Amino acid sequence: MNTKLYCNSITQYSRYKTRVVTIGDLPMGGDNPIRIQSMTTTDTLNTIATVEQSIRMIDAGCEYVRITAPSIKEAQNLENIKKELRARGYNTPLIADIHFTPNAAELAARIVEKVRVNPGNYADKKKFENIEYTDAIYISELDRIRERFTPLVKICKEYGTAMRIGTNHGSLSDRILSRYGDTPLGMVESALEFLRICEDNNYYNIVLSMKASNPQVMVQAYRLLILKMQELNMNYPLHLGVTEAGEGEDGRIKSAVGIGTLLEDGIGDTVRVSLTEDPEFEIPVAKNLIERYSNRVKHKAIPEIKNLLYSPYDFAKRVTREVVNIGGHNVPRVIADYSEKQNITAASFYAVGNNYSVPSDKWNLTDQACDYIFVGDNNVDFQIPGTLGLIYNAATWNNLIDVTRCYPLFTFDEFVNSHKKSESLNFILVTINEILQISNSSDFKFSNCVFVLETSNEHGMAEQRRMFLALLQNKMNTPVIIKRNYSNISEEKIQLHASTDFGALFLDGFGDGIWISQKNCTSTKNLNAVAFGILQATRTRISKTDYISCPSCGRTLFDLQETTAKIRSRTDHLKGIKIGIMGCIVNGPGEMADADYGYVGTGIDKITLYKGREVVERNVNSDKAVDALVELIKKHGDWVEKEKL
Repeated sequence: MNTKLYCNSITQYSRYKTRVVTIGDLPMGGDNPIRIQSMTTTDTLNTIATVEQSIRMIDAGCEYVRITAPSIKEAQNLENIKKELRARGYNTPLIADIHFTPNAAELAARIVEKVRVNPGNYADKKKFENIEYTDAIYISELDRIRERFTPLVKICKEYGTAMRIGTNHGSLSDRILSRYGDTPLGMVESALEFLRICEDNNYYNIVLSMKASNPQVMVQAYRLLILKMQELNMNYPLHLGVTEAGEGEDGRIKSAVGIGTLLEDGIGDTVRVSLTEDPEFEIPVAKNLIERYSNRVKHKAIPEIKNLLYSPYDFAKRVTREVVNIGGHNVPRVIADYSEKQNITAASFYAVGNNYSVPSDKWNLTDQACDYIFVGDNNVDFQIPGTLGLIYNAATWNNLIDVTRCYPLFTFDEFVNSHKKSESLNFILVTINEILQISNSSDFKFSNCVFVLETSNEHGMAEQRRMFLALLQNKMNTPVIIKRNYSNISEEKIQLHASTDFGALFLDGFGDGIWISQKNCTSTKNLNAVAFGILQATRTRISKTDYISCPSCGRTLFDLQETTAKIRSRTDHLKGIKIGIMGCIVNGPGEMADADYGYVGTGIDKITLYKGREVVERNVNSDKAVDALVELIKKHGDWVEKEKL
């Protein structure tokens, strides 16, 4: 188990120090602020459309504008785009996005301030073949790549152009896949191969990224990359992003889980939030993620710990015992907070997925029905669904006549001093000092208990992680509900903050349940959706269809936003199915490895359908492709009809 540290500290917030990279007049890394970037979605050959979209992005706060250059023609037009932007008074650095075309990269590097290359398809072969490479063949392949890549390195060095070596989980080469597998380590090695060529040419103006649509893979890859850089005495700045995050709430939650987890540990020098929306809408999301860390160093001290006790590079769920339906092999439970409501009725449970039908006198539960409701001191005088539990403050629970599926919430002192406890399930609200006291003593017995971890520390994720480490250190297997409280922030901020705070812990295997409490932030219904969205993004509890949808760019061959909406409207009831929706072939086949079905643009209004990585049907007309996708899902037995309400 690898427990080496990938950041400065896991208890004290500290920005991970990297070298400064010059990108036009706006440097990145070192002590510079975390930068924000996005990518145009216009046709790069349409100069005015690209310039005007770039201006909308810049005015929203975008600090680097990335533009795709899939061929030499688009690379040539970058000069016109740059001239027009400068003529309009905008000096924002431009980045050329390159994939399969070295000659386009070499031209673009003479025009723009930075080029992005993807080592998986810049000079490599990709046919999804499992080839056995001998050491000699592997070295010869590296020599071939060196010959193809070195000219670009020399041009960048000559022109003072920066470079991002941007690995994508979905486009690892056959060679990397054959040796390292479809793994975070393979992502890291893919970048290092290109990085070594740069350093051999004394070129260091480099940024690195490790993007994946799966936040867990993405986080592990960045951590491993830092570990490798430490071993090699490197400190290149890092560009953070979850690729193909999707749209709306799902895209924001998934992005916050991945990006926020790294930001919490001081990792990251620039951020791009990849949403299937117009690029200017990505900027406020990135700002909201970043701004939390402007004064984070002043947080309340957290007790240090020398031994990490778990591997942050390999997912393993913390082992806990089962108490009723919490812990053990159960999925994480969702707790809704109704303690502030004045009058609780059966109708009020509708917001958290428990729908009461008056005509049939039955409860109908959605796939996102919460598992417990904290009612505090409120009275519930109606029959609740058979799958639901109610949590009361201990003093109120103590006076209940019927405690069927009703459980007490104690403070730690209340629990220690109480003579009456539930025979099946007791919730105990604990702080870090109490957890440290509990874990260092054998005087307490918690056989039918669940801890509810609460924190008021500004660096709350790290404090709660420290609480989990105390339990690991003392081999305590008590299940844990993670609880966070938010007040007086916007709906988008609570969505992003909660996704960061909870997601970081669930990605490391910590937590048997989620409890989000809020005042003056959002509705109960929205908060319940956020809780289930976090569990979906961390892949700890699947409750809906998962869409892996790229953010669109100048390579996109159909209206991605409209098509995503059409596919979602037909398939959003398919719980647990992952559907990839890709605008072009660049990441399409690779990301299909993480999806059950794929819908990929391969020509103007032409779609190729995938089952996993395998092509099923080519060149389907786009007006018939959604129907064809539905038929493909039916053919493989994954289709169910929508229930009529």
